[in-house]
Amino acid sequence: MIKKIIFYPPILAAIAAAGCISLLALMSDATSTFILWMIPTFGASVVLITALPNSPLARPKNIIFGHLISAASGVLLATILIPSFYSLGIAVGLAIFFMMITDCLHPPAGGNPILVIFSGSILEFNLLPLAVGVLFISIYAVILNKIILKRDYPWF
Repeated sequence: MIKKIIFYPPILAAIAAAGCISLLALMSDATSTFILWMIPTFGASVVLITALPNSPLARPKNIIFGHLISAASGVLLATILIPSFYSLGIAVGLAIFFMMITDCLHPPAGGNPILVIFSGSILEFNLLPLAVGVLFISIYAVILNKIILKRDYPWF
């Protein structure tokens, strides 16, 4: 009976999502950079890997490259334009364009250009927490979906 309740999809997704975000928070706390590691777009990525793992948008490739491509769009616009309504719009538009043409669309990553432009910490944001965080989430997704739950989930 307990196994049946735990494997009820919404409960399983909630527990798995809580685990992933809690582990990221633990890593943040351990490195004394708590605020930096808690990127809001990570929460949306975790929704996809736990609640919609069969979606092409939840593939590790999409998570990793979608976030990095999207953040790079923010970096590009932040270096050539001052923060404004049009630079934010262009950065998100570029992120969508590049994610689509590389077949790495990951909707949660669409918020990264806004975060990059507003944070002002362009290089730091892309290395830590973004790159490390998306690698962690992708590894977590593979372990959870492919190894633990035995789902048909891509390695990459």
